[in-house]
Amino acid sequence: MRKFKIFLFSVGLLLAAVFIYYFIVVMNARAKTPEIVTNALRPESILLELEDLTKQQLDALIKIQDPNFYNHKGFDISTPGAGVTTLSQGLVKLFYFDDFKPGLAKIKQTLIARFAFDPLTPKDTILKLFINHAYMGQGNGRAMYGFGNASEFYFDKKFKELNQDEYLALIAMIRAPDGFHYLHKREENDLRVTRIKRYLSGDYIPHDNSDFLYDRE
Repeated sequence: MRKFKIFLFSVGLLLAAVFIYYFIVVMNARAKTPEIVTNALRPESILLELEDLTKQQLDALIKIQDPNFYNHKGFDISTPGAGVTTLSQGLVKLFYFDDFKPGLAKIKQTLIARFAFDPLTPKDTILKLFINHAYMGQGNGRAMYGFGNASEFYFDKKFKELNQDEYLALIAMIRAPDGFHYLHKREENDLRVTRIKRYLSGDYIPHDNSDFLYDRE
């Protein structure tokens, strides 16, 4: 009985330590969020405004990347086709981590998105940050961020000059920039664009949250 009580006490201490640790993580993130957002919105970092995207383009981005974007609070594991990373979580990974690695970092990413970044940042601001800072693969040995830069690199065009397939080719890369790279994995990118079109047209309905590649028959 004594050993069992010691065990329970030890578990209690461990849980308390974990709670305190993540509480500190969230509070630090909340304190840093206003400055992080302000820096990310600097004019030299913003190539596109939301008005530069058509309603159809914005609707497609949200439906593909984060279909419950305007309703959730930074975290969503229930919406079919949503996957495990919301727009907020994607930006948290970029803005709050120097070297993000799957595992425990995913817990921190989710907590920061849910309790710091998303509640302190207007939804339209999050969307604006995403179109300007989303990781879009490697180009000429350097990381490519934002739809504006990606448009010029992959298509040698201004963003407003992209046709629908070119725009969807950029969106296709977001889930896995290396796996769906427009130049190095063109066949895979083309196939994903085809599947995205089926989804957007209503010809494909995701089975569950994990069905974000729309590849189940």
